[in-house]
Order: sequence, then C-alpha cells, then structure tokens
Amino acid sequence: MAQQILNLPSDAQIWDWLDKVPDPEIPVVSVVDLGIVRNVAWEDNSLIVEITPTYSGCPATGVIALDIETALLKRGLDNIKIRSVLSPAWTTSWISQRGREKLKAYGIVPPVEGDTCAGMISLTGAKLAEIDCPRCESSDIERISQFGSTPCKASYRCKSCLEPFDYFKAL
Repeated sequence: MAQQILNLPSDAQIWDWLDKVPDPEIPVVSVVDLGIVRNVAWEDNSLIVEITPTYSGCPATGVIALDIETALLKRGLDNIKIRSVLSPAWTTSWISQRGREKLKAYGIVPPVEGDTCAGMISLTGAKLAEIDCPRCESSDIERISQFGSTPCKASYRCKSCLEPFDYFKAL
C-alpha cells in the first residue's frame, strides 16, 4: 500500500530512524554516524535513501542496504528505494563527532584526518600524526599490521598496557 502524502514521516523522523541502524561491522556506530547515508528524499510516495559505501569493494554494502530497508519497513514504510551514490567517494571526514567518540569508547582509534599512516615515520624521517591507545591513552604504540579485522582498519598494539587495538584508517 502506498504511503499517503499527508501521512508521510518527515525527513527528520526518517534520519532519526536511520540513526538507529548499526553498521554491521562496527555495531556501536550507526550508518548515519559513519556518513554512509547521504540523503533521504521523497519522490512522489517513494522514499529514496542514498548511501555511499565506505569503499567500492566493501562486503557490507548489501547488508547495510538491507538493514536500512528492514528498519524502514518496520516503521510502516513500504515504498523504499535504496540508491548507491559513488561520487563523491566516501571519506572518513564524513564520520560524525559522536561517531568518533563511539569508536574510541569501543576501542577503535578514530581516523586522523589527512594521515593514512598514523604513528609511523615518513620517508623523510618526519613523524606523522600521533595516535594514542584508546584504553590507556599512551602514545607508546606499534603497528602490527597495515590491515586489521577489515581493510579500513590497521592493527596496533600499545607497548604500555600491551593491549591490541584497531586504528580506523583515514581516507
């Protein structure tokens, strides 16, 4: 049954509902906090939700679209179209401040903007942006692997508390 124009939820209400859809790989942040949801708009009685994957080969993109559709269906919407928007490409600068705080509380260091090799030494010997352990806040860390549990993260270990942690790479 098509939504009646007078009974359509507001864009603000839809954004609020989408803010409750967790990212399938990092469930403490929502798809809104990550900046994956680009836009919501009504075209006639159809709700169009535009999403941008974090990278073009992200295996979670299909799951994210399905989770968004499922969340909106549960709210009584029945004419939903999910559109992938690839340009401009997603960037970590789209992660909200609240999302960055949630990542850190979860034990994942949020991205340092403009730095794809945080905590490393450049070819010229200059120290690049610093990251700290999300647990004890020590800067005495080491990179274990350029790739962590997902391609968008790198694995680090704190030399002070000896705990491993992920760093969400800046893109």
